[in-house]
Amino acid sequence: MPRTAQGPIRVTVWGENVHEGRDETVRKVYPDTMHETIAAALRDKLGQEVVVRTAWLQQDEHGLTEEVLADTDVLTWWGHAAHGDVDDAIVDRVQQHVLSGMGLIALHSAHFSKIFIRLMGTTCSLDWRAENDRELIWTVAAGHPIAQGVPHPLVIEREEMYGELFDIPQPDELVFVSSFSGGEVFRSGCCYRRGQGRVFYFRPGDQEYPTYHQPEIHQILANATKWAAPVVPRQLPTVHHRATPGWFEKA
Repeated sequence: MPRTAQGPIRVTVWGENVHEGRDETVRKVYPDTMHETIAAALRDKLGQEVVVRTAWLQQDEHGLTEEVLADTDVLTWWGHAAHGDVDDAIVDRVQQHVLSGMGLIALHSAHFSKIFIRLMGTTCSLDWRAENDRELIWTVAAGHPIAQGVPHPLVIEREEMYGELFDIPQPDELVFVSSFSGGEVFRSGCCYRRGQGRVFYFRPGDQEYPTYHQPEIHQILANATKWAAPVVPRQLPTVHHRATPGWFEKA
């Protein structure tokens, strides 16, 4: 059922749910799983503006059935250890929903997810280091909706480093740039439009660190959810092949 302009944003928070099951260090940081932590943050921050569900890799069809995606305005995606385990048919399905208007928020190592690489059309490779780096997130588009209420800079005391070169297409809008204690910089908040859908890549969120418990991160996730939500009924763009003269008069 399509969302009405007055209705809540329907969000599906997708998590790989691998580290939480196998790594004690991650379970200590996210005892409720990463995807439930993100979902709870969105519910707390946006209240009645959203209806949030969760889905994860180990469910049938990875929890992303046609019915679920048709009932999703914004899909958030976190993956890391099992990108290759995501079925290509599900990637095809998610891509079609993005092209028809569903928003997608790709988080941290989702830069290497099949869906993000598919939508970007590049390798999406980058430099990295996991050594308790301090990250400063600098706002470079102060008037952008995703940047509203976000401190400048936003300080994350402990995080994994991602550095350039980040092999992605030039963002339609660059909202955040990160710098790290080793001197590296990174395009950490990137907006794209693919078909009718909006895509936001947001860098922070390594599983070993409590980043998704940080209130400022919650603000960005909430802002991004509102930005990525479709504002018109979802549909694939109409394409006319070998149209005859006057086709528009008969439409």
